[in-house]
Parts: sequence; C-alpha cells; structure tokens
Amino acid sequence: MKKALLALLVLCVSFAVFAQGAQEVQQEQIRTVLLTDSTGIDDKSFNAAAWRGIVEFYGDNGEGRGTLYENITAQSPDDYVPNLKNAAEADWDLIITTGFTWGNAVEQVAGLYPDQKFIIVDVDYLTNRANLIQYVYEEEQGSYLVGVAAAEQAKADGIENPKFGFVGGVAGATITKFEIGYIEGVKSVYPDAEIVDYYVNGWDDASLAKTAAQSMYSQGVYCIFAAAGGAGLGVINQAKEERLAGKNVWAIGVDSDQYKDGIYDGEKSAVLTSMLKMVENSTIDALKKVSENKWEGGVVTQNMANEGVGYSKANPELKASAISAAAKAAEGILAGTIVVDKTYAASMANGIAPAGLKAIDD
Repeated sequence: MKKALLALLVLCVSFAVFAQGAQEVQQEQIRTVLLTDSTGIDDKSFNAAAWRGIVEFYGDNGEGRGTLYENITAQSPDDYVPNLKNAAEADWDLIITTGFTWGNAVEQVAGLYPDQKFIIVDVDYLTNRANLIQYVYEEEQGSYLVGVAAAEQAKADGIENPKFGFVGGVAGATITKFEIGYIEGVKSVYPDAEIVDYYVNGWDDASLAKTAAQSMYSQGVYCIFAAAGGAGLGVINQAKEERLAGKNVWAIGVDSDQYKDGIYDGEKSAVLTSMLKMVENSTIDALKKVSENKWEGGVVTQNMANEGVGYSKANPELKASAISAAAKAAEGILAGTIVVDKTYAASMANGIAPAGLKAIDD
C-alpha cells in the first residue's frame, strides 16, 4: 500500500513539474511583432523604448528576433493598414503599434480580426474591444519636471529673463501634453518666461528640427525640449554644436534617456535631462498578460504613480538645485497639490500658457 501511495505521489509531482515546464515553454513561444513608422526602432526615443521592453521580456539580448519577435517598419502611413493586415494573417500572438498616428488603422483592422490581440500606445479613444488594449501616458507630469529642472538650471546659471523652446513632431493632443507640461514647469519658476515653439509635422526629419533649433538658439533660447521622435535628434545635434562653440545652451531629450546622444566632448553631454516615458512598461505588461492568460481589453493609464513617466538625472552638470526642485515638484504631483494641465485651452484659461503657440488639442 505504501509503495502504491509513493508511486502515486511521484507521479503527481512529475506531472506538476511537467505542467510547469510546459507552461514555461508556452510562455517562451509567445510571438510578437512591433509595427512602427518610418523611424523604426533606431529612433533612440519612442519606438526604441517599445522594442527595449520586448527584448527585456524575452531576456535573450535580441537573439529571438526573427523567430519569437520582429519589427516591421512602415515607409509611409499608407502602409499602416496593409502591414496590420499582413501581421494579423501571420502567426503572431500579439501585434504592437506605437503612436497615435496608427489610431485609424488599428480601429479598422482590429475589428476585422477579433481573435488577434493588439495594443496601441498613445490612444484611448478607439472602440472598446476585447482584443485591444490602449495604453496612454500622462506625459504632462514628466514634462513638468523637466521644465522645472531647466528653469532652475537657468536660475543657477544666473540667466536673466531666459527663453525656452519646444520642438514637437506632429501637432495633436498627445504632443500638446508634452509642451504644456514643460511650459507649466518652466513658468512655476519663471512666470514671465518667453516660450517659442515649432512643429516638424513628422517624426523623422532631423534636419528640419536642427534648423528650427539653430534659429531658436540664435534668438537667445536657453533650452529646447524636443518631443519629436527621431526628428528630435536634430535638436540635440544642434545643441552639441552650440556648446562646442562655447554657448551655454541645452537640449532636453524625450521618451528614452538621451544623455548619450548628446555627448560632444569626452563625457560632456548637451542633453541636460530627458523626459522619460516608459513605453517599455506597456510592451512588457501586454506580453505578460498574453503569457499569463490574463488578457483583458480596455484602456491602461501610465503616470508618475506607477512609474510610467519621470525624468533623467544622468547628466552630472544638472545642478543640485534643479534636481531638488524637480523632486519637490514630483512630490506635489503625487500628493495632488500640483495639477498639471493636459490641454492648451486649459493652460491658457488658467493664465499659464501664452497665446500664439502652435499646439492643438484635437
């Protein structure tokens, strides 16, 4: 009898180990594809963060590319729907799209393939579907912090009446949150600060962004926040040239920590700080939901409370007073004593953002 019970126990344990192993294998075999715009995963910003999350989930330093996961780059918005349909017809467990410019295409294709799981980042207005998760970020919070840091840096440098610039990608509600948060952070330190802005109307024209930055710096702008995807590298490159020429100006990176992109002289960087938008959190979260069979369609919000946004302190030239001020601002946001506006209209109504900006709220 004892032998029979022992044999049964061994059998149960073996089955449990087998089941666990089978589950692990199943999780490892999840296949996902990231669909991006023309800037691809080398934009060192938004798409790069999404890809970083995928690689982190698989934990294989990129070795699974081409088998377990892949990136497909659209050459133009005309490719969005065909790329989505092709991906849905292929053997992918999860299709990931990044950016609000994919919204209409995802709305169309997700409805055609109800059994295919999709996520989109930066959109929360699509039809609520069981097969779609929409991730949105409260970018205005992290942008407020970099605005405070830049303004405090100017104060520590003894800059009188500093000007601040903003270069955006495609004007719309998402990028407006970056600009308004930045402006309100700056104006919490310098209420009368002059703000200038420019929109590239795209994500990949670094030369156009560089020209805009050159114009701003020549007009006396102290710091430019670039929220323009790969195009923002043009702002950083211009800041590097300005600092090499001995000018005390700065750029602010976006999405990923762009400190290294600003290196211009040994270990010096022209990127004062970066507004961190942890897009990788979204890709990791979605992949976990698929692998653990916990998928549920809907809208997921990322903010400071769940470490979805923040700012970088990588640059050793970022003043202690700037870091301290940003930390206090972060505490205020988390406590609810600082409420950052999300729209241009709201910020103007509160007497903060100036009239005449190119930001739009649609």
